[in-house]
Amino acid sequence: MARFCALFSGSSGNCTYIGAGGRGILIDAGVSARRIKTALAQRGIELSSIDAIFITHEHTDHIAGLRVLAAKAQIPVYLTKGTYEAIKDNAAVSAGVQFHLLDGDQPVGELNISHFPTSHDCRESCGYIIDTGRERLAVCTDLGVVDEQVDRALAGCRLVMLESNHDISMLQSNPAYPYPLKRRILSEHGHLSNNACAEELQRVVDAGATRLVLGHLSRENNRPALALQTAAHVLAAAGMQQNADYLLAAAAPCDNQMLFL
Repeated sequence: MARFCALFSGSSGNCTYIGAGGRGILIDAGVSARRIKTALAQRGIELSSIDAIFITHEHTDHIAGLRVLAAKAQIPVYLTKGTYEAIKDNAAVSAGVQFHLLDGDQPVGELNISHFPTSHDCRESCGYIIDTGRERLAVCTDLGVVDEQVDRALAGCRLVMLESNHDISMLQSNPAYPYPLKRRILSEHGHLSNNACAEELQRVVDAGATRLVLGHLSRENNRPALALQTAAHVLAAAGMQQNADYLLAAAAPCDNQMLFL
């Protein structure tokens, strides 16, 4: 039985656990090692059972706890060449960490992990597909647009965690966000809106997904209830019934529940 949990999700830090057969991996390590270890322990998971960390990109909210977590626990780290190039000279990140460049599929215990490119304002961001041998899971956040490669990668996954970062109206009317930042978030190298996320969720449910997790919600420009409502409305308009055709949840910044598949 596979286990999935977005331990932390949002601009303050990201870390997702996926496990099978008593072992597991983390996608990103964007909060302190202490907080990650505590979050795992609260779910009955020992840090010693983590066999690898896969990094999506080099932004701080995805690597803040990487050095301590990976170096002290001797957990290998997998990432794209571009992401490695972006962080290799940063002593606060690279000291003592065992880096491995992604090159095709990567088996880790009972899991097989592949990656696909995403569009974000960094060197070489990616999303991940995790194959448990019985089903496929996807983690896809921090992207400004869903292109053909993303759409193709997510098709056929049973569980999809997809970014639903912001409500466009909330972002545009937020006086605390300067225009250049708004433009960056709304660009094809920024973050997915609730509407863009919902449109892709319609396609992934049509392609076989039954569990949907909304990820990387903005504290300032979104609300979990609003993101969920937007997704459910678009899916209902396509004739897809919640709790019958699919299950839907929003990953909060922390305290997310474990899903069993």
